[in-house]
Amino acid sequence: MEKIRIILVNFSESFAQVWDGLARDLGVEWEQLEGRDPDAAGPDVAAFLLAAGGAEGDVVDWLDNHQPPAGVPTFAIGSDTGRRMATHIVSAGASDYFALPEDLEILRNSVAAAVERRRVAMRRMVQQRGEAKNDAFASIIGESPAIKKVLARAARILQRADATILIDGETGTGKELVARGIHDGGPRRGAPFVAVNCSALPDRLIESELFGHERGAFTDATSTKPGLFEVADGGTIFLDEIGDLPLEVQAKFLRVLQDKQVRRVGGTKSRKVDLRIIAATNEDLPRHIQDGKFREDLYFRLSVITLTLPPLRERGDDLMLIVDALLKELAEHHDLPVPDITPQARRSLLDYHWPGNVRELRNAVERALLLSAPGELDPRELRPQSETIARQGGPIPFPARLDDITVAAANAMLGLANGNRSEAARRLGISRRRLRRLLEGGRGEL
Repeated sequence: MEKIRIILVNFSESFAQVWDGLARDLGVEWEQLEGRDPDAAGPDVAAFLLAAGGAEGDVVDWLDNHQPPAGVPTFAIGSDTGRRMATHIVSAGASDYFALPEDLEILRNSVAAAVERRRVAMRRMVQQRGEAKNDAFASIIGESPAIKKVLARAARILQRADATILIDGETGTGKELVARGIHDGGPRRGAPFVAVNCSALPDRLIESELFGHERGAFTDATSTKPGLFEVADGGTIFLDEIGDLPLEVQAKFLRVLQDKQVRRVGGTKSRKVDLRIIAATNEDLPRHIQDGKFREDLYFRLSVITLTLPPLRERGDDLMLIVDALLKELAEHHDLPVPDITPQARRSLLDYHWPGNVRELRNAVERALLLSAPGELDPRELRPQSETIARQGGPIPFPARLDDITVAAANAMLGLANGNRSEAARRLGISRRRLRRLLEGGRGEL
């Protein structure tokens, strides 16, 4: 049975013998409120009992200065049988007034009804939380121990509305899906979920986009604009590719984590924000710290709770479960019959290691579905484009300096992606900002 409590505020010892018997009869616990805020009593509290017993004036003073949680009745118990006193106490904020011993049975029935309402409410709350946990990650397909382990870990923090989370994993493993699941399955569901790709924001605008700006803060600031942290107020902000956040912005972001306050660019006033922060990365942040590219204190604040998503190659039979689901979804979207997966097609799928993970798999399945005859799935169309590049040799120089090979590979992938930088970066497994540096003549590993 659920634990239910009654909070006793004792102004007199006149009825001390009543409380133990009442709690025992109703199967509840009672505890005395001593100097604590009644609003912080907790969801298992069924009622407040204000025991006057000759100190009715003190009860009125207490009601004038305290506000029990909404929906929790506050019963005053005294010895004055006069209607005037009952009216006075109820007017001050009590739900009802009982004069003992005459009203003992009525008090018992009123408290019993409050206890039953609280039990029903708590059962409904548990049920809703269970449903939220069950549905939160419904969009993530898989039965492998690797994925079930990380989702079970995520489920344990669904109801922790203020917990900051870092999700790491390779490109295409589903980091945003997990972040959305945490938001949708937790107490902030229904409030905004704001997803931000840190690598896609131009360096000169990233601070303004996140924190907002006041009119006249810079040349193009012709009007006041709230930042994305303010837009997400009450809900969740998801910062993908957090490793690409410039150092100067990292320092300002750290203050948001610590104080839950933001200050717009050009502003003098900080604004409180109430939000859950989820960050994600496919990069080695400890290495970035060693290289001076990421703040160590920010990393420690972000990584209190870390969820590491497994790559597709470590998820065993999940691959074919995902393919089945993708074929049904994409065939319906394109108004095509769902094709059977032949042994040859299955072998093509299983023989590849899918470095782009589920995102690359989705692209391959959609391409094959659209280019195959209706109702069929041509194994040749499932062949990953990266393998085709390797067989053809491509425009990559070799032998050559590693830096030259890296830049050439970036340009070659951009051509295969028809000039789409986001898609090229995704296929290479790097951030869009890093790809841009390479294309502009920068040096470094992919």
